[in-house]
Amino acid sequence: MSTQRPWLANYPSGVPAEIDLHEFASVVAVLESACERFRDRPAFSNMGKVLSYDDVDRLSRQFAAFLTGDLGLQRGDRVALMMPNVLQYPIAIFGVLRAGLTVVNTNPMYTPRELRHQLVDSGAAAIVVLDNFAATVAEVLADTPVKHVITTGLGDLLGFPKALITNLVVKYVKKLVPPFRIDGQIRFNDALARGARQTFHRTELGHDDIAFLQYTGGTTGVAKGAMLTHGNLVANMQQASIWIGRNAKLGQEIIITALPLYHIFALTANGLVFMKFGGLNYLITNPRDMPGFVKELSQVRFTAITGVNTLFNGLLNTPGFDQVDFSSLHLTLGGGMAVQRAVAERWKKVTGVTLVEAYGLTETSPAACMNPLNLSEYNGSIGLPIPSTEVSIQDDNGNELPIGDIGELCVRGPQVMKGYWKRPEETAKVLTDNGWLHTGDIARMDEKGYVFIVDRKKDMILVSGFNVYPNEIEDVVATHPGVLEVAAIGVPDEKSGEAVKIIVVRKDPNLTAEDLRQHCKANLTGYKQPRYIEFRDSLPKSNVGKILRRELRDTPKTAA
Repeated sequence: MSTQRPWLANYPSGVPAEIDLHEFASVVAVLESACERFRDRPAFSNMGKVLSYDDVDRLSRQFAAFLTGDLGLQRGDRVALMMPNVLQYPIAIFGVLRAGLTVVNTNPMYTPRELRHQLVDSGAAAIVVLDNFAATVAEVLADTPVKHVITTGLGDLLGFPKALITNLVVKYVKKLVPPFRIDGQIRFNDALARGARQTFHRTELGHDDIAFLQYTGGTTGVAKGAMLTHGNLVANMQQASIWIGRNAKLGQEIIITALPLYHIFALTANGLVFMKFGGLNYLITNPRDMPGFVKELSQVRFTAITGVNTLFNGLLNTPGFDQVDFSSLHLTLGGGMAVQRAVAERWKKVTGVTLVEAYGLTETSPAACMNPLNLSEYNGSIGLPIPSTEVSIQDDNGNELPIGDIGELCVRGPQVMKGYWKRPEETAKVLTDNGWLHTGDIARMDEKGYVFIVDRKKDMILVSGFNVYPNEIEDVVATHPGVLEVAAIGVPDEKSGEAVKIIVVRKDPNLTAEDLRQHCKANLTGYKQPRYIEFRDSLPKSNVGKILRRELRDTPKTAA
């Protein structure tokens, strides 16, 4: 299998075909190396506060000691993190990992239903949550195995008096903290202080230890935890480092981290890879505030930025962005969703830097393919398979297809997940015995090894780089008493790439689109909520009664 590897001949000069997977035993080993090598360099910046690598080393040690010493958590226990991009996030991530525990990244915008599922499914023993989202945790806590709750305010690591002022403004002026009560909660700064009084015991970790349970949607409508091991993450760090390392200057890079660190793209590409380079992650807490985002960009001479198409498009359409200093920028990496040619061409015109498209999945930690950084212009492909990675275009029987033929994109390499947490049957559907991960994406490869995505085999909807699975939407909508049948599909959308549309057969003739919007708002995160709602008398079905979503996509009608 995969005897055709035309991409190797087209690798950028100096990029080897294989990585050194054994240079680091774990993500923690990479962190320790970076902290030792770049101790006095800035590591993370947010809201005017900068943490050095020495700060990250010290604070993450304290948090690790608290988790094991005070809370008594044991190796392999799961700890959920529910925060946007704030300084507490990297401290918590590295603290959890240094304690020999597993990080469960959790979207802070989850509804109670979504959060309950993830906490129960992962068996999380503890959760760290920003005050703004603690009310959701409080609502579901009794239904979960969580024993310890660590809460934190937006400004907790900003230093006095800024921390106090920020937290007061957020809570009492902007009223962004809904009331909540969690008995026995521990404040993040108190946890750090308690950890400082404990002895930190270093945990020896290896490639097979699970670092992250990274949740992703499923065709069954149930979010599944992809088991990403330390070996998976180390591999992807090494692969990406080799690819971009020729352009990166050790200890001098400043990368804009606007995508949330709970998303696998930002977690690996920004938080981990640039840590290895001794770079500074400039954290953007609220990138949806585009004027504020542009104002921050104008205050820092950044060298790299990652994002999804919608983020780049939003920046390009925000006044003042074209006045930002791009003289130090050398890397713009797009992923998570397809980069649109019009956006890429405009980005190059405004910044002078090519928007390089990459491809990955939660299940591949995430990078699998990437375009060379020296591209002069956008080429419409997702690039070449990165080092130590094989890509195969296969038919429905698992046979490799000739160059140029269209089939399912399959990936094999050390970054491919261990499997889905406690779901062997779901794992077997996508991961073969010989290591091929079936991505569900339909693609072709040209004679140079460049891969082009053609379509998706799965019915997944991609909204601003986030996976939305129709079954989950349908399950929620179907619980409304006025609904007889429902189908969810993705439709093109200029802002988000795709948007969710539901087609509903009424049980109650008085059911309105607004009724359904309110129902979905209470049960689904914002990006999963239907933007379009259409009512029909019936839905197209196969001879066994399966709703034909493809037929609905092919025959769109006016939506409510």
